[in-house]
Amino acid sequence: MCYKFRSMVVRADTGVHRDHFAKLVGTNAPMQKIDGQLDSRLIPCGWILRSTGLDELPQIVNILKGEMSIVGPRPCIPYEAEKYLPWQMERFDTLPGLTGLWQVSGKNRTTFEEMMNLDIKYVRTKSLGLDVRIIFMTAPAILIQFYDTQQQRRKSRLSRAPFGVGVPESSRVSQRT
Repeated sequence: MCYKFRSMVVRADTGVHRDHFAKLVGTNAPMQKIDGQLDSRLIPCGWILRSTGLDELPQIVNILKGEMSIVGPRPCIPYEAEKYLPWQMERFDTLPGLTGLWQVSGKNRTTFEEMMNLDIKYVRTKSLGLDVRIIFMTAPAILIQFYDTQQQRRKSRLSRAPFGVGVPESSRVSQRT
């Protein structure tokens, strides 16, 4: 069990995430979170917790208990692991981490296969030097992820609004003739 701060409503439908994950595994699409698409399952400001990684801070308890490491592959949900191919299981040859090579290498800009390759690369090459490098790269990676999520949410809001509604005045096309 990984500890996290709640960022979704109680009893949120997990089918949405299962479908999203299955799509990511089956395609070569970037692993963008549903958060940027105005996910209605999120609590108010839940997207901020998730895009900054603050929802994962309680995993420090998992680290202190020896169940996780500061650096390692991202922990996954059992139904995600069931979809892994045999070669992808190598990512489990080390403890999961609070941050990792995938997280600082583009995370939501990478594909599922790229994530797997980065996790396996970490498992095969892990060292104190690599861990320190990943730790120092984590803060900039979080800022990029927050920016990306914010931009994705903005695009989702604008695409759902009727023309001109919710669009800043400076962004509207002039209707003057």
